[in-house]
Amino acid sequence: MANPSPGNSITLRVEAPSSFSATSELAAAVGAAGAAITALDVTESHHETLVVDVTCNTTDDEHAARVKDALNALDGVKVQHVSDRTFLMHLGGKLEVVPKVALRNRDDLSRAYTPGVARVCLAIAEDPAAARNLTVKRNTIAVLTDGSAVLGLGNIGPAAALPVMEGKAALFKQFANVDAWPVCLDTQDTEEIIMIAKAMAPVYGGINLEDIAAPRCFEIEKRLRDELDIPVFHDDQHGTAIVTLAALVNALRVVGKKLDEVRIVVSGVGAAGSAIIQLLKAQGARHIVAAGRSGAIHSGEQYNDEHRAWIAANTNEEGFAGTLHEALKGADVFIGVSAPHVIGEEQVASMADKAIVFAMANPTPEIDPSIASKYAAVVATGRSDFPNQINNVLAFPGFFRGLLDAGASDITPEMLVAAAEAIANRVADDELNASYIIPSVFDPHVASDVASAVAAAAHAAAATAAASTATDAAGASADTEAAAFANA
Repeated sequence: MANPSPGNSITLRVEAPSSFSATSELAAAVGAAGAAITALDVTESHHETLVVDVTCNTTDDEHAARVKDALNALDGVKVQHVSDRTFLMHLGGKLEVVPKVALRNRDDLSRAYTPGVARVCLAIAEDPAAARNLTVKRNTIAVLTDGSAVLGLGNIGPAAALPVMEGKAALFKQFANVDAWPVCLDTQDTEEIIMIAKAMAPVYGGINLEDIAAPRCFEIEKRLRDELDIPVFHDDQHGTAIVTLAALVNALRVVGKKLDEVRIVVSGVGAAGSAIIQLLKAQGARHIVAAGRSGAIHSGEQYNDEHRAWIAANTNEEGFAGTLHEALKGADVFIGVSAPHVIGEEQVASMADKAIVFAMANPTPEIDPSIASKYAAVVATGRSDFPNQINNVLAFPGFFRGLLDAGASDITPEMLVAAAEAIANRVADDELNASYIIPSVFDPHVASDVASAVAAAAHAAAATAAASTATDAAGASADTEAAAFANA
């Protein structure tokens, strides 16, 4: 898709002849080159020349070069410099550490550090649970990656993954006041990643796994959940599943269909696809066909990894064994978490009446949404420049806020569903329409609503577990008394 995006925003510093029409001529040239102007500022004014900063959105580096050439082609105009606004934002990184307490004198220093800090250390040594109240642990999570599946860029390594993890940490702070820190590991060995995560866990109240390739991500998450006493959440799986479910709930309301009746085709059976299928199944979806690169997953085929085997055993009851394109004939819902351009106009046209298309491959969707919207009643993507952005930022900040507030040590399906319902409910009945099925990522209430829902689900799970433990204990006590009576 050739749509100008803020992700490719540039500022061109231009010297132009001083005239009343100079700025309008610059704007016309940029527009004719296909860029979208967002700002035009005169920074210097001389008797013969003006210096103008022209800011615009482009599609890529080649498009930016064409915009520069278009301006240079104007009579008397010279582009002095081109700045990439995205790279400027990342200069020096996007995070910093700021103390919460002021260190103004020796009195402050004696309490924040030595000698007073020793008393706090000893208190934690005596009661390790006190670390949650007396350190950063209660509000800090690790955003952990091995750089093996970063965005749609693939295995680019830990250093190249760092800008994404910094951005993730900034979103945690911005939307839910959660202190997060990027942890980019220079290893892609499953056992080493697990070992490192366990070793650093005392600092953190939770771990957000990010951009780790399947199937390794499944094993890492499972083992860490089993072996740590803090929540471990793989956002590419569960964050995506939460927001997808929320969007689908509202999309089905728009078209007047029910989750347990619609036929759903999922393209992509990696981390996100597997989690989406599991959550949809948990919510009552009954007719799901999942497709990988070689076609539909079905029970007539043997699969080496347990996740594809689970999908084969729990979906596609009719045993459909065709291609993704064939699977879409008559389908009500398409959910894409796969690759660019895997379906076309013909496939969307073959879907059922009032079809729903979620083309979420990022940055380039499975189909151009403007084409899909010619046939589908509701279309959503993962992009911010189209309606209905299905974005994980709606889920993960509030989700971890709720986990931390509840002091949760585990994550349950009920928490995932509660988060999805909280997001869906942010769209009021009088707001809901085909172009607005999911709230904006800047809705100030989303994170707090998700946090409250997750915390309530966590407390309910804890209460259930406590009641079960009490029942077991009472039963054991009764058995002991009965045995003693019998022996007597």
